[in-house]
Amino acid sequence: MKLPGQEECDTSAANENISAGELDSDHGPGHSPSGSSETNSRELGVSRDPPLFIQLNELLGWPQALEWRETGRWMLFEEKLEVSAGRWSVPHVPILALPSLQKLRSLLAKGLVLLDCPARSLLELVEQVIKVESSAERRGQLQALLLQRPQHSIQTTGACPCWGSTLPRKASHNEGVLLKEQHQNPLKQKLPPEAEAAAVLTGELGFLPQPLGAFVRLRNPVVLGTLTEVPLPCRFFCLLLGPAMPGKGYHEIGRAAAVLLSDLQFQWSVRRASNLHDLLAALDAFLEEVTVLPPGRWDPTARILPPKCLPSQLKRSPSQKRDVQGFSIPHTGRAEDRHGRGPHVPCAELQRTGRLFGGLVQDVSRKASWYSTDFLDALHPQCFSAVLYIYLATVTNAITFGGLLGDATDGAQGVLESFLGTAVAGAAFCLLAGQPLTILSSTGPVLVFERLLFSFSRDHSLDYLPFRLWVGIWVTVFCLVLVATEASVLVRYFTRFTEEGFCALISLIFIYDALGKMVHLTHTYPIQRPGSPGYGCFCQYPGPQGNESQWATAQPKSRDDVLSMDLGLVNASLLPPFECTRQGGQPRGPGCHTVPDIAFFSLLLFLTSFFFATAFKHVKTSHFFPSVVRKVLSDFSSVLAILLGCGLDTFLGLATPKLLVPTEFKPTLPGRGWLVSPFGANPWWLSVAAALPALLLCILIFMDQQITAVILNRAEYKLQKGAGFHLDLFCVAVLILLTSTLGLPWYVSATVISLAHMDSLRRESRACAPGEAPSFLGIREQRLTGLVVFILTGISIFLAPVLKIIPMPVLYGIFLYMGVTALSSIQFVKRVQLLLMPAKHQPDLLLLRHVPLKRVHLFTAIQLVCLGLLWIIKSTPAAIIFPIMLLGLVGVRKALEWVFSPQELLWLDELMPEDERSIPEKGLEPEHSFGEDESEDSELMYQPKVPEINISVN
Repeated sequence: MKLPGQEECDTSAANENISAGELDSDHGPGHSPSGSSETNSRELGVSRDPPLFIQLNELLGWPQALEWRETGRWMLFEEKLEVSAGRWSVPHVPILALPSLQKLRSLLAKGLVLLDCPARSLLELVEQVIKVESSAERRGQLQALLLQRPQHSIQTTGACPCWGSTLPRKASHNEGVLLKEQHQNPLKQKLPPEAEAAAVLTGELGFLPQPLGAFVRLRNPVVLGTLTEVPLPCRFFCLLLGPAMPGKGYHEIGRAAAVLLSDLQFQWSVRRASNLHDLLAALDAFLEEVTVLPPGRWDPTARILPPKCLPSQLKRSPSQKRDVQGFSIPHTGRAEDRHGRGPHVPCAELQRTGRLFGGLVQDVSRKASWYSTDFLDALHPQCFSAVLYIYLATVTNAITFGGLLGDATDGAQGVLESFLGTAVAGAAFCLLAGQPLTILSSTGPVLVFERLLFSFSRDHSLDYLPFRLWVGIWVTVFCLVLVATEASVLVRYFTRFTEEGFCALISLIFIYDALGKMVHLTHTYPIQRPGSPGYGCFCQYPGPQGNESQWATAQPKSRDDVLSMDLGLVNASLLPPFECTRQGGQPRGPGCHTVPDIAFFSLLLFLTSFFFATAFKHVKTSHFFPSVVRKVLSDFSSVLAILLGCGLDTFLGLATPKLLVPTEFKPTLPGRGWLVSPFGANPWWLSVAAALPALLLCILIFMDQQITAVILNRAEYKLQKGAGFHLDLFCVAVLILLTSTLGLPWYVSATVISLAHMDSLRRESRACAPGEAPSFLGIREQRLTGLVVFILTGISIFLAPVLKIIPMPVLYGIFLYMGVTALSSIQFVKRVQLLLMPAKHQPDLLLLRHVPLKRVHLFTAIQLVCLGLLWIIKSTPAAIIFPIMLLGLVGVRKALEWVFSPQELLWLDELMPEDERSIPEKGLEPEHSFGEDESEDSELMYQPKVPEINISVN
C-alpha cells in the first residue's frame, strides 16, 4: 500500500486584495497552510492553476441494469460514499495499492490520450472517445451508456443524501431538478468560483473484449451537464472500462486515477503535457515518491486523517518537471529556515538611509499611501467583535494598572488619570502611528519604574510630579535622538531569545497581578469558619420578652461562654440580623456584619471567567456546532465570559466588589490642576539631574516598544501595509511629553493586548476543500478598531452606571486568561516542559532531531536564569537598573555564540545578521545526516507555518 505525496504548508505574505471569503490557495500569492494549489504552483515557478474537483463515477449493475453512481470525490483529500450509512465519509488521506497504479499506467499507455480536445459538450466528448472502438454496435452501446445521467449523492442540510435521477420523471423536468440540485449543493459554497472539475468514469462492462482506457484534457473547460455533482467546467475526463476483473479491480484503478489528479504536482505536469510521454513521465514521477506500508503491519480499514501541516512541495522529486517538454522551471531560491519564514533578510523599514530622520521620513511616506484604506478596511463585522474584546481588555488594564499606580504613588495618580491617559495617548497613536494595530497601555516594567521614581522623590523630599515632568522631557529628547539616528534598525538583534524573555516576563506579571488581586480580595472579605474565635451573631432586645428569657448564639459552647461576653443585656435570641432589627432588637457580635460567601463566590467568578474564556476560544477547533457558530463563540470568547460572569453575579445578588469607575472629572491628587508645574518646590538643578533616570527609562521604553513592534510585524502574520518602527517611536516620544505635562501615566506598546488585538482581526478563508483547515490570510489591518476602543475608554468615565455592574473578579479572570494564554504559546515554555519529561515520553519535536537534548536543556536553563534575574531585580530596590538588564538580554544572546554552534543556534533561536553573512548560504539550512528524509521533518515544529496568534508570539 502507499500514501500519495502531500502538499505544502507555508507562510509567505498574502496579497493585499485578498478578501476574507476567498481561498488563500487561489486568490493572491499567499501560501495556504493546508496545501493550496497556488502555493505549489508558486513553488514550481509558474502561474497559478485553478483548483481541481475530482469526481469518481462508477458503473454498477452489470449485467442487469447498468447505472452510473458517484462513489468518491477529491479536492485535497478523499471522501468515500458510505451507502449503508447514507453519508459521505470524513475527508482522509487516500491509500492505494501499487497494482492499481501499475494497471492504470498500462491502460493509459495502450489507450487513447487526447490533449487539448476541442469538444464543447458531453456528446462531442463521447464521440471523440469511442472512436477507438472498432465495432459500430459497441460504439453505439458505449455512447448511450456514457450519456446516461449519473446518480449523485448530494448531502443536504440536516438530511440524508439526495439521489439524483432516482424517480421516473419527464426528461426536461428531471433535468431541471438535477440542475437545481447541483446549484444548491452545499459543496459548491466550499469551492472557489474559478475551480475546475475532472471526471473519472470506471467500471466493468461485459461486452468489451478488452480494457478501454482514455484520458482527455479539454482545450477549453466546459460544464458537461450533470456529469459531476457540482456544476463546474470540466478540464479532464478519464474513462476506464473493461471486462470483469477479480476483486475491486476497476474501482481501485479509478481511485488511482482520481488520486493522481488530486496531486498538485501531477496536475501541474498534466496541464502542460504535450504528448503521451509527458503524461507517463508525470505518472512515473508520482510512483517514485510513493510510501509503502508493509502488509500485516497496519489496519487497512483505518483512515488517516488530514495532517495540520503538510510537507513542502520543494521536497518532492523534480524529475517530473524536467520531463515535461517545453517548460523551464526557474530556480526557487533559498529555502526557508526551520521556522518557515525564509532567509533572515532585513525588511525595508530596517535599512539605514544614512540621513537624519531618514527612516522617519520613509515611514511617513510609506504609510501615507495606505491611510485612506486604514479606515475603509475596518468596515467589516469582525471589527465590531474586536472592539468589544479589546475595549474590555483595555478597561481592565486601565483600572488594574490605575489602582496599582495609585498605590505606588500614594494617590498622585489614579484610575482617572489612567482612563484619561489611555484614551488620549491611545487615540492619538492609532491616528498617527506606523502600526495602528498596536495598543498603547501601561505595562509592568514602566509601572516598576514609576514606583521607583516616586520612592526616590519621597525619600529625598522632592515634589514628585514636577520631577517626573523633567524625566519625561529628557526621555522625549533621547527618543528623538534615537529616531534621528535610525536606532530602530538595531531591533534586528532582538532574536527570539530576547523576545521570549520579555514576553515571559510580561505574561508572568499579568498572572501575578491577577492572582495577587484575588489574594488581596480574600483579605478584604475574610472567610469566617464556624467554631473560629469571635464567630457568632446575637439578637439582643432592650428588655425582658414576657416570661421567656431565651437567648442563643450562633455557636455557643456553654452558658458561661455566652455570659462571659460583656453584652450589657441579658435577653438574646438567634435571629437573622434583618429580622432582629425588624422586631426591635439589635444585632450584636462579629458575625453579624461578615458575609462569608463573598470570597468564595469571587473565586468562583474568577475561575468561571478564566475557564469559559479559554473554552470558548478553543471551540473554534472543536467538532461541535456549525463553523459559523464556532467562529462567533471564539471571536467573542472574552466578551461571553464576562457576560456570563456578570449574569451569574446579578442572579445571585451577592455584594461582590464591582468595577470602580470615576464619576468626577478631576485629578486624583487634591489641589492640583491638569498642567504640571515645571519646578514646584524642587531646586532648579533637578531639571538637569533628571537626565540620568530618564536615560534608564529611555532604554526601557525603547526595549518595551520595539520588542513588541518586532513581534507584531513578524512575516508569519502576513501584514501587507508595512511596519513603522521609526514613526512609532517618534509618536511614543511625543506622547510621553504630553502625558508628563498633564501628569498622566506613561504609555508604550502593550505586548499582550496588542497581540490579542491582532488575534481578534485574523482573516481566514471561507471556501475550503473538504478536510482542509481554513487558510490563514493575514490580519485585517486598519486604524478604526483601536481608535474606537480608546474613544470608548475615554467615554467610560461617564458610563459608571453601566460599567459598575461588572464584578472585579471577572476582570481578574480575563487578566489571568490573557497572561496564561500568552505564556503557554511561546517556545520557551515548551522547552521548559521538556526539562520535566523523561526522554522516552518526550514528543518527537523537530528540534530534538538536530540538537542534543543536553544542549537544549542548557539553552533553556540559561533562559530560566535570565528570567529569574529579571524578576528578582524587578521586585527589589535594585529595580532601577531593570531597563539595563532588559538590554542585557541582547548581550547574553551574543555571548551564547561562544557556547553554542551556529547550527545549534539556528534550531534553538535565530542567527544575528552578521552571523548569517558569515555562513555560506547552504549553511543556513538545517543539516540532515545519515540520509534522513526531509519529509519526516515537515511537522511538529516549534513554530507553525500559520501563526496561532494566541495573544503572544508563536
